[in-house]
Amino acid sequence: MILHFLGQALTNSLFSNFGLPSHQDMNTTEEKELSWKEKWYVIIFQHHTKQGRRFDELLLILILLSVLVVFVDSMQKVAQPYRLWLLGIEWLLTLIFTAEYIVRIMVVPRKRSYILSFYGIIDLLSIIPTYLSIFLAGSQFLIIIRVLRLIRVFRIMKLYGFTKAGVFLIQSLRNAKEKILVFFGAVLLLVVVVGTIMYLVEGPESGFTSIPTSIYWAIVTITTVGYGDISPESGLGQFIASILMLTGYAIIAVPTGILTAEISKKQDDEATFHANHECGVCGHKPAERKAKYCSNCGNQLPS
Repeated sequence: MILHFLGQALTNSLFSNFGLPSHQDMNTTEEKELSWKEKWYVIIFQHHTKQGRRFDELLLILILLSVLVVFVDSMQKVAQPYRLWLLGIEWLLTLIFTAEYIVRIMVVPRKRSYILSFYGIIDLLSIIPTYLSIFLAGSQFLIIIRVLRLIRVFRIMKLYGFTKAGVFLIQSLRNAKEKILVFFGAVLLLVVVVGTIMYLVEGPESGFTSIPTSIYWAIVTITTVGYGDISPESGLGQFIASILMLTGYAIIAVPTGILTAEISKKQDDEATFHANHECGVCGHKPAERKAKYCSNCGNQLPS
C-alpha cells in the first residue's frame, strides 16, 4: 500500500515537472470531462495513444503530399496544365499546417518551450514560404523544409535503434571535431596557396582570371570533381594540377579515418565499460552506466 502510494506520487511529480497532465488528473475524466485543450493535447502530443498515432500518421501523409506538390510544381511542362490545382492544394495544405501550429501553441502547457524547440521552429518555417511567395515569387519552393518534419517518423514508428545510432554518430563527430577542424584548416591553406600559384603560372589567358577563381579551380581539382570549365594549358600548370589531383585522393581518406578511429574508440570504451561493470556474484551486466548495484541480485558493482 505504501509502495503504491509512493509510486503514484513520484509519477505525478514527474508529469508535473514536464508540464504534462498527471495520471491522477487523467483519471478524473470519470468525474469531469476533459476540456477541448486537454483532448487536443492528447491527440497532438501523446503519440503513444491511438488517437495521437493516427494524427501523426495523417500528418506525415499531408507532409509527403506537400513535398510532392513542390516537386511537380518545379516541372514546368508537367505543372503548366494543372497550375491552379497545384496552387490550390499548396494553399490548402499550408492553411492546415498553420491551423495545426496555432493549435499546438494553444494546447501545450509550456508555450515558450515548444516555440523555441527544434520541432517548433521547423513547424513555423514550414508554413512561412507560402505566405512569403505573395511578396517574393519563387519562395514557395522553400516549402521543401517541411520534409524535416518527417523526423517524427522515428518517434511514431518507434525506431529507437536508428535514433540511438544517429546519436552515436553525432557523438563521434563531436569528439573528433578538433581533428576535423585542423584537417579542413590545412586543406584550406593548401588550396589558397596552390590557387595563387596557378594564377601566377597560367594567368587570365587560360581562364584563371583572379585568385578566387583559381582557388575555386584548386578546390574542384583537389576533390577530384574536375568540372573542366577551367584547365591549365602550360606544362608547369598541368604538372601542378597532376600533383594536386594525386594529393586529393590521399586527402579524401583522412576525415574518414578520423571518424572511423573515433567510432572504434567509442565502441571499445563501451565494451570495456560493460566488461568492468559485470556483477561479481551473478555475472549480470547492467545497462545503466551509473548503476551502483546489480539490478538482478542487488550486489554492489565495481566503480
